[in-house]
Amino acid sequence: IQLTESGGRLVQAGESLRLSCAASESISGVDLMTWYLRTPGMERKLVAAIVTDGSVSYAESVKGRFTISRDDTKNMLYLNMNDLTPEDTAVYYCGAGRGPSFWGQGTEVVVGF
Repeated sequence: IQLTESGGRLVQAGESLRLSCAASESISGVDLMTWYLRTPGMERKLVAAIVTDGSVSYAESVKGRFTISRDDTKNMLYLNMNDLTPEDTAVYYCGAGRGPSFWGQGTEVVVGF
């Protein structure tokens, strides 16, 4: 599966963004889809996860602000990000499968003061 993220850009604190991840083939059989972030010098950290039954989980730092969703009919994964802070600045990656087995190339989110 090839994954392509989009939607990252420069925003100001308090604004919202929607990240999208397009999969090259069906994700309906992919149990786990995830969003990770990476900041310079750090390893990727899990931000949000969603499984096929719709169950979701979030990192503590984004609970109540970020929402992960998936549309298996369109082979899409989304991350709605609200009330962004400069600490959310990172490159965001989507992942497919446990591991994950597949990664996208990332999309950069920069949150200014």
